[in-house]
Parts: sequence; structure tokens; C-alpha cells
Amino acid sequence: MKRRHGQRGFTLVEQLIVVVLVGVLGGILARQLAPTMQGYLAVGRRAALTNQADTALRRIVQEVRAAVPNSLRLGHAQCLELVPTTDGGRFRAGPDVEAGRSGDAFLDYDVAATQFDVMTPFTTRPAAGDLVVIGNQNPGDVYGGGNVSTITSVDDHKEPDDWKGAHRLGVTPTRIPFGYQDGRFVVVPGGEQAVSYICAGAGLEDGRGQGVLYRVVRGLSPTQSCEVPDDAPVLASKVASCTFVYSPNHGATQQSGFVQLQLSLADGGESVALTLGAHVSNVP
Repeated sequence: MKRRHGQRGFTLVEQLIVVVLVGVLGGILARQLAPTMQGYLAVGRRAALTNQADTALRRIVQEVRAAVPNSLRLGHAQCLELVPTTDGGRFRAGPDVEAGRSGDAFLDYDVAATQFDVMTPFTTRPAAGDLVVIGNQNPGDVYGGGNVSTITSVDDHKEPDDWKGAHRLGVTPTRIPFGYQDGRFVVVPGGEQAVSYICAGAGLEDGRGQGVLYRVVRGLSPTQSCEVPDDAPVLASKVASCTFVYSPNHGATQQSGFVQLQLSLADGGESVALTLGAHVSNVP
């Protein structure tokens, strides 16, 4: 076989030169692109932290605004408890006196009743086992159970008896609290009678928040607990700091409170701090 002249491969020196040039160009590109990539990753971390903190605070505010009036209480600056509601309405507060009408069910101050007519339609229909709270004036009332009864049945009124109201609730014996005249009640879900938001282990180490914000569900109890069960749902992680502030009588009317929520999250050297406030209706 004849050998072809004029063809040869790369020498070792040429290959080394190429490797060196590629390395130099790669290093230059890496130095140029590294700040851009780091900035992109930092923006992503901040966006994720902001989304998590905003979602957590809005969830708390939503439940605060719908809570039983005068049910918010602080165990400490990282432990806020409330009694959530799903609906409410107006109850019949006396017998119907129009001639020919009978069979109405009403609440009274003196005699405990086991059923009452609801004069307004429900948006969220309650169920047996849910709770009814009437005229809550302070946390001690609802957490102590003094103005709380349990729903045993839910019936709908049909025509021609619509004058009785929209529904009739069967309840464990209950009455109108002394001095209460507004005729309103709220419904508390039986499976979530009291909700606590608790920050545990908040702090910062190596640019990362060490704490966790939990949502803890318990039954009603006169004594507030800030302990976190092992199976408590996590509302936010990477918590660097967390503070709840509540003023039960905010403003000149003394009919609304104000809650301020502060939450700071940190990860990878990036941090976000959000503060959210909300007025709380304290009119039973």
C-alpha cells in the first residue's frame, strides 16, 4: 500500500496549546458569566422567600378577619391563637306573636333551648358537631365554653312556613348571654375549634433561617398552649424572625382590634422581611 504524503496529525505541542487556549477562554467566560448566574440565583431565592412569607401572612390575616369576635389571644410574641368561623347569622330571639302562627323556635335569656330558628340563609351550611357561639365579649367566654353549644341537627324551612326563617338548628342546651341584644351567632367548625400560629426556633445561622412557622389545631381550652405537636402542619420554613402584636381595642370606637404580623425568612444569604396588619372586628 502506498503511503499518502502531506497528511499528518496534531503534534503533542499543538494539542497542549489548544487545551491551554480553551482553558483560558473558559476561565474568561466563567468570570464574566458568574456574577450574572449568581444574580439570577439570588433573585430566584428572594422570589421564593417572598412568595412563602406573603402566602403565610395572608393565610393568617384571612383567618384573623373571620375569627370569633374577641377570641384572639397571645401566649407570647410568637404564639397567636384564635377561634375560626365558617358562617353565622341571626337567631330568633322571641316568639312570633302574629295570630295563627305557631311552632317557632327561639332563644331566651332565662330558659335554655335545644333548638332555634335561623332567620338568615347560610352561605356555608354547618353540620352536626360544629359549634355555635353567641355574644362573645372576651376570650375567656369562648375558650371556657360559657357561650358555646354544639349543633346536633340542621334543618331547612320550606314554604309556606318561611316566616320561621331559613333554617332550624338543633343544639345542646343554650341561651342568650345576659346583656347581649344583637341577635347574632357564629358557627365554629367542630374539627378546628381553636387555631394557633406558632413560630419555633426562629434565628439566623450561615445565612439561613432556622425557624418554622406552624399552624396548630386544638380544641377549646381556658388555658392557652404554645406547644407544637410533632404532626403540626408547616406554614413557612427558614424563619429568621417572627413577631405577632395584637391590640384588642384599637381606635376611638373600641369596637375593633388591630393585629400586626412580622415575618422574616432567609436562605443562601438572601432574606426578605414582610409586615402585614389587619383590623379585627370585635363586635359580637
